[in-house]
Amino acid sequence: MTAPVRVRFAPSPTGHLHVGNARIALANFLFARRAGGHFLLRLDDTDRERSRPEFAEAIMQDLHWLGLAWEATFRQSERLDRYHEAALRLRASGRLYPCFESEEELRAKREARLKRGLAPVYDRAMLRLTEAQRVAAEAGGKRPYWRFRLSDGAVAWEDLVLGARQVKLGAVSDPVLIRADGTPLYTFTSVVDDLAEGITHIIRGEDHITNTGVQIDLFAALREGAGEGAAAMRFAHLPLLTDSDGGKLSKRLQSLSLRTLRRDGIEAATLAAYLARLGSSADPEPLPLAELAARFDLGAFSASAARFDLRQLLALNRRVLQGFSFAEVAARLPASATEAFWQAVRGNLDLLREAEEWWAVTDGDIETPPAPPEDADFLATAADLLPPEPWDETVWKRWTEALRVASGRRGRALFHPLRLALTGEEEGPELAALLPLIGHARACARLRAAAGGSRNVGKR
Repeated sequence: MTAPVRVRFAPSPTGHLHVGNARIALANFLFARRAGGHFLLRLDDTDRERSRPEFAEAIMQDLHWLGLAWEATFRQSERLDRYHEAALRLRASGRLYPCFESEEELRAKREARLKRGLAPVYDRAMLRLTEAQRVAAEAGGKRPYWRFRLSDGAVAWEDLVLGARQVKLGAVSDPVLIRADGTPLYTFTSVVDDLAEGITHIIRGEDHITNTGVQIDLFAALREGAGEGAAAMRFAHLPLLTDSDGGKLSKRLQSLSLRTLRRDGIEAATLAAYLARLGSSADPEPLPLAELAARFDLGAFSASAARFDLRQLLALNRRVLQGFSFAEVAARLPASATEAFWQAVRGNLDLLREAEEWWAVTDGDIETPPAPPEDADFLATAADLLPPEPWDETVWKRWTEALRVASGRRGRALFHPLRLALTGEEEGPELAALLPLIGHARACARLRAAAGGSRNVGKR
């Protein structure tokens, strides 16, 4: 019987969530939901100097805003006993060994190897350390840090995104798993937790390829030490994001935090829909999470870097806003905004906050730009020909037809001066929908103000 899918998102609470790691979180969530599996949140907070509770809370808030839910949350700082026990097993099997070289000594070794044309790989000198030498070093005040002795040969796997992948372990330094102060490092704690939680699939960024080779070897060593057989664990590495010009996105990640995007007016549904398909063969669509999950396919992702384009994101945001009903956004609109107002303006918004500007056009005061001399008489005539209220959706057509007959104007010469006088904007929502919202008194005042060439406000 196949084990149910179990995946995890494992951020370090050392800063705010940005689009790169939000994409990884979303991929794990959608993969689990499509398979009817489990999505876990693990906070990798063993870095005592940089990890902050406020960042952990902010990460969870941002994930909730994006629409993601998880079955369990745990912090690595609460599992130190588990890592200690695993380290003892590795020490007993001879796979974890103490080292005493200083950073200066290691740097000198790397430089010496490079001068000889060799790869700057750790030389495993400490494997030859005798027990007497170790005792003497510790008696002299040195505290060891601990490295994992990698196996010989190579580690290979079939990546769910990148295809066949291989890491030659001989080209990699034995990784440090535990610092001299006893703090376990990510390479180690991640593997211990993935085994303990029964993680079946690890979905993360392409920058972890070498880590995966090392960790597969570590998985095997820990299972052997616990007397367990090998278990299938699948890996998927998503290529990293670039900016719209193909450059590294890493330098701009702070400006692309979820906090910043949310503050700037990007909808959660927009970001989820965009990230869910960014880099895949499927175009982003404004779909709910359930449908995104039903259609999610790791095999559809390219092995090439994906471009994060803010222009595409804004275009998708407009489509998402167009799909919102009045009930979905009413609480975020001006207090007295109506459904008729929302229906009139929603097709012209890139960001929801722009609705406030159109609310001022329909129910407030705007600065009326003076008309060019050649349009002054036309706008005065337009004010005279305004039909009496009540107005409905037919008033625009009735009014402009009368104006066409009276002035002989048509096309842009007819409509553009009216739009500028009534809204103060070159373009925007259909005036047939806006005019009944503006009302007779306000429309008349704005037309006369524009015709008179004064800079006035069109008040009731």
